Amino acid sequence: MTARGTGQGLDAEDLDVEEALALVKDGNGTARPAGGPRPAQGEGGDRGASPSASPSAPARAPETGHRGDAGEHGHRATSWPEARTIAARAARSGAARLAPVSVTLDDALGLVLAAPLTALTDLPSFDTSAMDGWAVAGPGPWRVREEGVLAGSAAPARLADGEAARIATGARIPPDTTGVLRSEHGRTDDNGRLHPTREMQHGHDIRSRGQECRSGDQLLRAGAMVTPAVLGLAAAAGYDTLAAVPRPRVEVLVLGDELLTEGRPHDGLIRDALGPMLPPWLRALGAEVIAVRRLGDDAQALHKAITASGADLVVTTGGTASGPVDHVHPTLRRLDAELLVDGVKVRPGHPMLLARLKEDQHLVGLPGNPLAAVSGLLTLAEPLLRTLAARPAPEPYTLPLRQSAHGHPYDTRLIPVVLRGDHAVPLHYNGPAMLRGIAAADALAVVPPGGARAGQETELLDLPWAAAGIDACFT
Repeated sequence: MTARGTGQGLDAEDLDVEEALALVKDGNGTARPAGGPRPAQGEGGDRGASPSASPSAPARAPETGHRGDAGEHGHRATSWPEARTIAARAARSGAARLAPVSVTLDDALGLVLAAPLTALTDLPSFDTSAMDGWAVAGPGPWRVREEGVLAGSAAPARLADGEAARIATGARIPPDTTGVLRSEHGRTDDNGRLHPTREMQHGHDIRSRGQECRSGDQLLRAGAMVTPAVLGLAAAAGYDTLAAVPRPRVEVLVLGDELLTEGRPHDGLIRDALGPMLPPWLRALGAEVIAVRRLGDDAQALHKAITASGADLVVTTGGTASGPVDHVHPTLRRLDAELLVDGVKVRPGHPMLLARLKEDQHLVGLPGNPLAAVSGLLTLAEPLLRTLAARPAPEPYTLPLRQSAHGHPYDTRLIPVVLRGDHAVPLHYNGPAMLRGIAAADALAVVPPGGARAGQETELLDLPWAAAGIDACFT
């Protein structure tokens, strides 16, 4: 799909299937109220469009308002920014918060510190040499004693005035040392006496005890992310384990009888793209994926899987609309779950939902179309997981668009972009069922209702691997 600027004066040819259906007058855009039926979603989000709705028909605004306005039952879809705020706040209750755990340094990467990191010792814990060279006492020239000082050796003998000893980087400084003369800054004469070739100050190239910190100093606050550098600092400071917020446990339930797990699509069956895609993406968001289960279109199996799950977050794919085999809403009603978000004013992905199953357990229902599912993942799952894992919210940032971006008349739109210099370039193949655009993308542009013109500053959502690298973000 090409960028088309703002949404003013759009006709049916300017809209894709989901947008045309959203504007149909007959109520396809009305979201289900709590406890009541809901007409079929028009995004083709789970099972495709209603047969009576044609993308080639003239697009008309509904008399009762656009999708997301209050319908006949008074239900209102949630704006995209509000949905993200609700998802972030949903995990802030005391019951939902994850209790800190003690983890080894090998297992701590990517977690958040649950307690301040305080130094268990002075760093360095003794005076050490910063360079290979000679430890010298008093003014030169110096006589060099036979035994040198190596890193890890026992306490060296005291230096007499006018004496020098070979020393290695990291080795303990002998008592009464004036400074360390670097190897490249000294020479020996025919009598074996050491002379400096550069002026040397007192304490030169000596790392004094406690230079970096003293025992008890706070090195990092609680809430800091454990990076490879933090692991190194913790080890240097004497830690074997760290108190950290554990990774939220996530179970993925893939719904749909039409999904294949291998081979090419055939006979009306399609490959499951979400089963392979979601688990690593969730891990990149800080989660521990404890199970991926394929249930097909089976209401009883879905009910059993949700009630049996011990995960902090259950993620379902597909089944969030109101078709004959869309079982997520009926199952949530059967479980007396609290719907926190039921439909979001965003394209693709508006049939997404967020429910509280228990005080310490939530469910995110993603649409079945792949890019729509990505939209739901970043809209609802990412803020909730971030709060559960105590990760800080990323700083929002914007870039101007190099080209205009086609927008939905009423809803926010998330469009894959690549970053080129100081601009974001919208990508084609950004329909709800397409992954070709997002596979090449660096970020998603948050396009406001009506679209964005070329040069307009637009908020961006980074993709985790674009910022951190594949190896870093999937650990």
